[in-house]
Amino acid sequence: MAETLLAALVSLDGTGHYFHWHWIDISYANLTVIILMVVVFVVALFLPFPGRRNKKETR
Repeated sequence: MAETLLAALVSLDGTGHYFHWHWIDISYANLTVIILMVVVFVVALFLPFPGRRNKKETR
């Protein structure tokens, strides 16, 4: 049931769309995934750990 609903939302019957830049040739779907992974990584670098701020205040 869920597979049918998902198939109705996303049509996979077609050719892919590609980003061309000099020698780089990558699909937009893969480029989107890579950009999201980099964004999550950068956000994880700058967000503080949840319990770290409380321990500094109790000293």
